[in-house]
Amino acid sequence: MNSDLGTTGAGSAAGHASAGQGSPTDQPPTIYDVARVAGLSIASVSRVLNGQRNPRQETRERVLRAVAELGFVPDSAARALSVRLKEVVGVVVRRPRWTESTMFADEDENLQFPDMINRGMEIVAQRHGFDLLIRSVDLDEPEAGRHIFALARKSDGLILHDRILSPEELDRLSRQIPVVTLAGEPTATTANVHGDNEGGMRALARHLIFDHGYRTLSYLAGHDGSPDSITRGRALADEAAGAGVTLLTGEEWRGSYQAAGGARAIERLIAAGVSMPRAIVCANDQSAIGVLHVLAQHGIAVPGEVAVTGFDDMPVARHLRPQLTSVRQSIQDLGATAFETVYSMIGRGPDADGSARGRDIALPTRLIRRESCGCSPASGLGTQ
Repeated sequence: MNSDLGTTGAGSAAGHASAGQGSPTDQPPTIYDVARVAGLSIASVSRVLNGQRNPRQETRERVLRAVAELGFVPDSAARALSVRLKEVVGVVVRRPRWTESTMFADEDENLQFPDMINRGMEIVAQRHGFDLLIRSVDLDEPEAGRHIFALARKSDGLILHDRILSPEELDRLSRQIPVVTLAGEPTATTANVHGDNEGGMRALARHLIFDHGYRTLSYLAGHDGSPDSITRGRALADEAAGAGVTLLTGEEWRGSYQAAGGARAIERLIAAGVSMPRAIVCANDQSAIGVLHVLAQHGIAVPGEVAVTGFDDMPVARHLRPQLTSVRQSIQDLGATAFETVYSMIGRGPDADGSARGRDIALPTRLIRRESCGCSPASGLGTQ
């Protein structure tokens, strides 16, 4: 399906430059040309041409003007193509398996980073007349690939939240349907959207090392294999090594992106008699919530004895006590950008020629200094 879409889009882009001028070499205009000239999605154009869903009068007039201007004649192939469009994008979220009830169950259920991303997608999808079809897979689900390929058959494009598929599976899937990954790596057939994990973590590390003078740090990582967690950890390690600072890492320092996971990791370390570093750098804000709780339970002052930082700057970060120093990224913008990208890859929008494939789109991050790192309340300003 997608090779046909890409070929049609490329042909229309090449042939439309002189459409209407009567040149015998001109390619006949396509539904893509009508959508571009009308400034509408192909879905809107197809609804007008096929008399579906009672489109608004303004939309109908824009389509008919474009049809007249281009001399477009919808044929059976164009109608078949428009009917095949489902106006659905599938979204796959990777979640931990809920196997126990803890005091952080509500926090981990209601502060989910992927849900905030999905909200950004939803807003843009509605604007374009699309629906989202969301599927969750467990971190260790053995048949995730089968479920994702089944979802692909119901969708015009897919957005994958995390590194769920093997490189071979991803390559096979993306040759059948447009695919955008979040927190992955772009390939020749996919695009990737993420926050500037490296830049944000380097700014945070330099703040802790040079502004506060901390000489022992630890990295409380996210779940195993998470591209975001790996990139943030490497950036922190590079900065620590360059400054001659001790950095503690390893499986015992893994919070798995959850408040419960962060609390559990620190509780075990304290019980084992491990001395706390001067600063604990958490892979995200949720795990930092658990860390702050356990340190308080053991009478360890934050930031006086141990500084704690997060990543994401979720709204709750500014309401914690102490307020949480974090790296801010626009979470909803990640979702919105991912949807706009896959929208262009399925033949919609200004980038409908498919040039989004292979792109690595990094959205900016910003260090937000608050009390938990040792800054005064008055210094809670963002730095680039």
